[in-house]
Order: sequence, then structure tokens, then C-alpha cells
Amino acid sequence: MKKKKISILAPYNTVLGKRLDQTISQIFTQYSRSCLKNWILMNHVYVNGQIENKPDKKILGGEKITIYPIIEKITSDLPENIFLNIIYEDNNLLVINKSPGLVVHPGAGNNSNTILNGLLYRYKNSKYLPRCGIVHRLDKNTSGLMVIAKTIFAYYYLVELLKSKKVIREYQAVVKGNMISGGTINYPIMRHPTKRICMIAHPSGKPAITHYKIIRRFKFYTHILLRLETGRTHQIRVHMLHIRYPLLGDSVYGGINYSCNFFKKKCCYKNKIFSRQALHAHYIEFLHPITKKLINFKIDLPDDMKDLILDLD
Repeated sequence: MKKKKISILAPYNTVLGKRLDQTISQIFTQYSRSCLKNWILMNHVYVNGQIENKPDKKILGGEKITIYPIIEKITSDLPENIFLNIIYEDNNLLVINKSPGLVVHPGAGNNSNTILNGLLYRYKNSKYLPRCGIVHRLDKNTSGLMVIAKTIFAYYYLVELLKSKKVIREYQAVVKGNMISGGTINYPIMRHPTKRICMIAHPSGKPAITHYKIIRRFKFYTHILLRLETGRTHQIRVHMLHIRYPLLGDSVYGGINYSCNFFKKKCCYKNKIFSRQALHAHYIEFLHPITKKLINFKIDLPDDMKDLILDLD
């Protein structure tokens, strides 16, 4: 379904010789450039009454440009009353603190009870947004901060910020082994050739950069702070395995479970196992899509990681 059309004459003095996607992003400032470019490719932009699906078409000025903003249901998933731990919200976005074990969106083996289902229940218009406004993901067993868009403009704006590396994301983790110092891992990541749900560090992959520094050392483990420069799937988990300091509790990428057999004092866990990767997204910083002011959010470690660190002490 298409929304009511929006038309305007391209001004002569400012668009001469510019590309169509540049021109309409200059004119229709309520939408992001990537959003408008997608609409060009989807035949939702007309120049002088004719469909134009080439973003690089040159504009001379004086042309009548019409866009049909997309307002159509994108998802077929069902709304569910899922608790979302919202720590900030305005008309354009919300920031949530995801608990470990909560899946972000439906997929193989997880058809419901996800953050996406919760967004559909709480925000009726989210069904008209790509991924219901989810601009980045956390793994099921990773806890911490996620940013979610509430409008189409905010969605594409935040996606562009992520692509251009203008979103600061920091994590805390506990890894196996006693690190000597911090550093930077600059090594490509690609999907595993046979285990399709896994990723691997490989020269043929896409660029991936992770910065890390030590917070505290323990006898067998190290508490570290990480900052992502890129956002590949499972990036931290794969990179830490690559340098032979896998995340504690990460059974997929080689981390052994935490067991109190390593320690003399009594364990505070009933099953003596830390049952997920010890990874928490504790800080995020970015420019607000409307005000353009720098905003940031910080959230404390969840109880299970606090208890783990206390027990390692």
C-alpha cells in the first residue's frame, strides 16, 4: 500500500548536475538518504511523471519530483505481551536493557516470545518498519543495551550511523585465561563453510575490528572492556577465540563453563556452572536522529555476572 504522494519542483540553483538520490535527500529532509535511495530502487520515485529507478540519474533543476513513501506491513509475525526493560524512550526511538536468554527476533527454533513480538504488541506501527525498528542485535545469551527505532526516518538514520561507525558500543566480558595487556583485533570474519549458524575468523571474510582492555585479572580468567569498531555477527566471541581468550561460558566458540572446582571457596551457584557467554553490552553513544545531540546510555552488569565476578575474586 502506498501513502499519499509528495511532489515538489527541483530548484534550479542548488541541484544542477546532482544525482537523483542526492537531490531528493536535499529536498525531502524528513527521510534519510538511504531510505530515499531504497524507494528509488523500488519504483516509488517519479521524475516528470515517469518512474525513475536509477539513483545516479542527473537532475538539471525544474523537474517535478514525486515520491510515494512506503507505508505497508512488512512483518507477518504476531504481537505478544513480552516484557521490554525500557530505560529511555521518546517519539523516535527507545533503548532497552535486554536480559540474557531473550531472543531478538523470530528465527529457526524461536518462532515467538522475542523482542520483535513484544514490539509488535506495544507499538502498533512497528509492523510498518523494517525489522520492526530493530537496528542492531544482541545474541540470545548476551545481555545489555539495544537501540530500537520508532519511525522510518529514525530507522534509516541509525542504520547509517552504524554503517559509518558513528555509534560507540562498549561491552564487558569475562574471558578464559590471564591476559597480559589490552590491544586491538583487526581480523576479517566470515560465515563458517559448513556450520552455517557459526562464524569464523578468516582472511576472506569482511573487515572486523575489536578493541579491548583489561579491567581486572583473576587466577584463571580476565574481566575486560571491549569496544566495537565494526558490527559483524558474533564479532566479540569470534575475535576473542581467535586470540585464544574465549569468552567464559561460550560453548559454541570454545569457552569452557565456569566451574568452582578451580577455587577453594564454596561456589554460590547451585549447578556450579555459568551457563551463558559472559558478555554484556553496557554502554552506547550516538547522535539523536532529530535533535542531533550526542546521547549516551550506560547500564550496570546483570546479577549473574556480578555474582560471577564476586566468586572469582
